[in-house]
Amino acid sequence: MLRRLALVCALALAPFATKAGEVTVFAAASLGSALTEVAALWAQVTENRAIIVPAGSATLARQIQQGAPADVFISANAAWMDVLDQDGRTLAGSRRDLLTNRLVLIGTGDPPPLDLSEPNTLRERLGSDRLAMAQVDAVPAGIYGKAALQSLGHWDAVADRVAQTDNVRAALALVAAGAAPLGIVYATDARLQARVTVLATLPADSHPPIVYPAAQISDSAQAADFLDFLASSAAQRIFADHGFGRPDPAR
Repeated sequence: MLRRLALVCALALAPFATKAGEVTVFAAASLGSALTEVAALWAQVTENRAIIVPAGSATLARQIQQGAPADVFISANAAWMDVLDQDGRTLAGSRRDLLTNRLVLIGTGDPPPLDLSEPNTLRERLGSDRLAMAQVDAVPAGIYGKAALQSLGHWDAVADRVAQTDNVRAALALVAAGAAPLGIVYATDARLQARVTVLATLPADSHPPIVYPAAQISDSAQAADFLDFLASSAAQRIFADHGFGRPDPAR
């Protein structure tokens, strides 16, 4: 499939064909699967190689602050990109909003949907068990999730039942393994795991917009080329296939 797409797009993507090289891309964990496909297509078109390093945005931003050799950074929220901007770690003028996402409540098996507009429903479904979430004060998925639960009136009832993980994929894994009956993850993550079921989609207006900004950390030609490629129609088709949206240009 990727080979056929590369052949179809080869002429349209000719501007991306720079001298062969390598870029290291620090990216939010939720982007790992989609970016691997994008990187494979980019390699076919340009003969460049992109090394994808997926982890929590907070972890990656702190590593970049400490001098980790990233060429491109893609965060799952604006706040961690703002930190790097303020520290002078990003290349001026390279930042752009790349993708959007949604939050969902997941469980395992075939449980009934959960109406989050009703008070106490989440705590009642949890009982004495745990709600898996990424770190609620550091990792974007956890920050968004906490904001949503606060907005919907559930946070106080479940705050002492949250099992916090280093990144959103780890929260997904807890639910998939049956270690937690419920979890809050990105909609794109839920699509990747056949063992989980979406019980509810958290309203978009219950949390800040989920936007993924991207920026160059190094000034290499390959880093600029890869960042441009991420916004190309070929790359965006791959992201869309994984469930990501595109930011409103009017934002």
